[in-house]
Amino acid sequence: MAKAIRIAANGGPEVMQYVDVEVGEPGPGEARVRHHAVGLNFIDVYFRTGLYPQALPGGLGQEAAGVVEAVGEGVAHVAPGDRVVYAGGPNGAYSQARVMPAQGLVRLPDAIPFETAAAMMLQGLTVQYLFNRTYKLQPGQTILFHAAAGGVGLIACQWARALGVNLIGTVGSDEKAALAKVHGAAHVINYNREDVVQRVLEITDGAKVPVVYDSVGKDTFTRSLDCLQPLGLMVSFGNASGAVPPVALSELASRGSLFLTRPTLGAYAARREDLEAMALDLFGMVESGKITVEVKQTFPLAEAAEAHRALEGRRTTGSTVLLP
Repeated sequence: MAKAIRIAANGGPEVMQYVDVEVGEPGPGEARVRHHAVGLNFIDVYFRTGLYPQALPGGLGQEAAGVVEAVGEGVAHVAPGDRVVYAGGPNGAYSQARVMPAQGLVRLPDAIPFETAAAMMLQGLTVQYLFNRTYKLQPGQTILFHAAAGGVGLIACQWARALGVNLIGTVGSDEKAALAKVHGAAHVINYNREDVVQRVLEITDGAKVPVVYDSVGKDTFTRSLDCLQPLGLMVSFGNASGAVPPVALSELASRGSLFLTRPTLGAYAARREDLEAMALDLFGMVESGKITVEVKQTFPLAEAAEAHRALEGRRTTGSTVLLP
């Protein structure tokens, strides 16, 4: 038996229940992992509320780090005793231990602690594909990145600095502005007292930016479009403020033949070779010191509901980890 968070219905944090579950033995292509740290991400909220549907009753959580206890038939890339980390479905990371598909497991270098790994994998892999594949950033470019003081944002600030890219970050407070600057943002806009579009025009001398990375969604979508150069790319990769409403294609045409994409980690890391290459890139950035992943908040797994309240209330900065 192991403790885990389960939900029987969609709703607020109160639907999350801390219960005993049977773990069992891994079948073909599976592994049993004992978690040492579990990552908290906004996608967990989407599944809890039902914005992203899943079969119920079910688990939550897509990211964790721990040790392999057993593997099933056909699993060769990890073995019992290996330190591993993973990010992505299926849900169920909010648990002390679980049996899961071994395909998503990546061996974790000894130099990276479990808490750091659980805090960085989903967010770090997201930045990796956003900056290297969704839009291949080049030194000297200026970009706009929303929620720059969040978990993904702070990694993005550091990665952009390492690439020689000028990142304009948006934040909701002066405290978060200072945090983003320390982590490498070239410019910071406090959207609660500054006009984002006007500030982008000022910073870029009217040129605007070639790409906007937006995980906020409904509240920022139109302003993001207004910050793009003709032929620019709008990357909408999250819905923290709510889902983006339907968009008329004329909105893209009228602003200069803009491009729009809605990427997901699952698509970019679907092939094992891509996942391993992305993880090695991320691990290298962390081990070299170019990226420091700060766990700003920790909660016991039993208090996952309170962690969700803090996340949704925008009371968190950087990364948050649940401890089984």
